[in-house]
Amino acid sequence: MTQSETPLLPLSGLQKAMIGIAMIAMGAGMSINFVVVAPLARKAGLTEIEVAGILTLSAAIYALMIPTWGRWADRFGRKRVMIFSLAAMGMTNMLFVFALNAALAGIITGLTAFLTLVFVRLWFGLLSPGLQPAAMAAMTDATTSIDRAGGLGMLGACISIGSILGPAGATALAPFGALMPIWGTIALNLAVAAMLAVALPPTRKRPKSAKRPTPLAMRDPRVFPHLVFLFSYFVAIGIVQQTLSWFIEDRYKFVDTATRSADEAIVLHTGIAFACFAAGMITVQFGYVQPRKPDPRKILPIGLAIVALGYVCADLVFPFWAVAASFLAVGGGAALAVPAANALGSLSVTREEQGSAAALLAAAPPAGFIFGPLIGAILYSFMPELPLYVSAALIGSLAVYALLVTSKRPVTPS
Repeated sequence: MTQSETPLLPLSGLQKAMIGIAMIAMGAGMSINFVVVAPLARKAGLTEIEVAGILTLSAAIYALMIPTWGRWADRFGRKRVMIFSLAAMGMTNMLFVFALNAALAGIITGLTAFLTLVFVRLWFGLLSPGLQPAAMAAMTDATTSIDRAGGLGMLGACISIGSILGPAGATALAPFGALMPIWGTIALNLAVAAMLAVALPPTRKRPKSAKRPTPLAMRDPRVFPHLVFLFSYFVAIGIVQQTLSWFIEDRYKFVDTATRSADEAIVLHTGIAFACFAAGMITVQFGYVQPRKPDPRKILPIGLAIVALGYVCADLVFPFWAVAASFLAVGGGAALAVPAANALGSLSVTREEQGSAAALLAAAPPAGFIFGPLIGAILYSFMPELPLYVSAALIGSLAVYALLVTSKRPVTPS
């Protein structure tokens, strides 16, 4: 093995897996808000636009702070930044729960409630973005040019899994209280931060002579079309994730019963829909995509078409079991589309640049969630089913583009 093929700062398989678990915890901590916060903040007197504005502003600050935290990870060490960011995510979510609980109890109301929730959520966006760039940098240093894309791709997949498993886990915790799912992710964030402190090696200095691959420019013509493609996809996903709990609440009109409150029923049923999404995603990912390794150019338009069709069916069918089945199909389609889109983006550059491309493409989800939730809230204020159809139209357009354009391109750079 030549020097260029030697990892700069190698990690064991267990240590890499622990970083992946940290990314799952991060995805769960971020996405649980769409299940719990969206309906409960509306119960506290906030409008749909105000709720979306709180989450959108937080997502914008989160995305803008990622480069800064990446530099701090280089300065202070990957391990320290990863542990701090996970702990900060847990603690800021805890403060948000306290503020939301005060609003629900009527202790703070109106503009005071809104500004308090905004202030608390801003700290989430400021303090918690370090995990992703630190983990990407640690994985880059721990891999060679041969396996770097696979390692970074694993981290991206872990974020996606966490973003689905978090809301899905709400089905187990919702019976204990509407806010319990957030407490579950808080406990997970803090527990994984403690595990990282034990599992990862002490911060080590990189060799002075070592050079990490030069980061790709965002407007690099080879990667930029794939970045825009993924950004558009996650805008559409954000539109639905923001509004799904409202859609379920307004359609089925739950009431308090002897066994559970209406709020708990909303969280439970929204969690079930996301659980079906997760089941479809995991089944297709590990039952078909991983063992078969299909051509990404072929499965990308198919996956996108399934997602679009699933969104439309979610409105056309009324029984909740049919809505859950629609999101099972959406999860299966996402398992085909997202890895394929990421793979095509990584394969558009040379092998030495694949790690940089994967890191650049990883910015698409948080960037999409800056705009998706706010757009979804605006659409929902006009018509409850409009977010589903707009998202379906956007993803359907991407499917047509993937079929007519992306599928015709070679999978290796020219």
